[in-house]
Amino acid sequence: ALHCRRSEAQAQALADEVKALGRQCACVKADLGQPAEIAAMFEQALAALPHLNCIVNNASRFEFDRPEDVQADALLAHSRDNLVGPVMLGRMLFERLSPRHRKGEDPLGVIIHILDQKLANPNPDFFSYTLSKASLLEATRLCAQAYAPTLRVLAVAPGITLPSGDQTADEFALTHGMTPLGASSRPREVADAVTWLARARAVTGTMLLVDGGQHMAAQPRDIMMMVRS
Repeated sequence: ALHCRRSEAQAQALADEVKALGRQCACVKADLGQPAEIAAMFEQALAALPHLNCIVNNASRFEFDRPEDVQADALLAHSRDNLVGPVMLGRMLFERLSPRHRKGEDPLGVIIHILDQKLANPNPDFFSYTLSKASLLEATRLCAQAYAPTLRVLAVAPGITLPSGDQTADEFALTHGMTPLGASSRPREVADAVTWLARARAVTGTMLLVDGGQHMAAQPRDIMMMVRS
C-alpha cells in the first residue's frame, strides 16, 4: 500500500511498476498531519490488503531552522508529520493484529521507522526536524516494549541519500562522498536494510545505521551546510 499526500500521478506510476513485477500494490492518500485522514488511509489500505502486517514510515517533513530562529509552527508541523502520524499508524496496526496474534492466527507484525544518522551525530541545523526524529527514536524503543510480542518496532537511519532541497548535483556528489566508506547510503541499500529487518524475527527496539559511516564523521553543522560554507 503506497502512501502519497499530493503526488497521486507519481504514486500511481510507481504502483504500476510494482504490479508489473507481479506484486499487489494499492495507492492510498492522506495528510499525515491530520489524524482523521491517517485513520481513513489505514482502513483504505486494509481494504486493499487485508493481511497487511508491516508499516514502513518513510515520509518526513524536512525544513531548515535552528534554535536561534525556531518557531512554534515549525515545531508543531514537524511533530505532526514525523512523530504523530507514525505513532498513530503503529497503534492502529497493533490494535488490528493483537487479537489475532493471541489466537495464533497471524504472523508477527513489524513497524519500521526511517530516521536519520543525525541522531547519532547531532548538530543544531534542521532543529525542528531533528527533534521530531529524536522523539520517534524514543517511541521506537517504548513501543517495542509495549507492543511485544504482537509487533516488532525498529528504525533504519540513513545518511544523505538523495539530493536535498535546492542542492545542486555537484553539492550532492561532494556531500555523499564525505564518509569513511567514500559514499553514504543509496536508495537500494536503505531498502535492503528495511526488507532484512522486516524478516529479522529476533530484532526489535533498535536503530540500524545505514550511512557509509557518516555518523562517525562528527561535524559542527549539517553536512550540506558544511559544503556551502
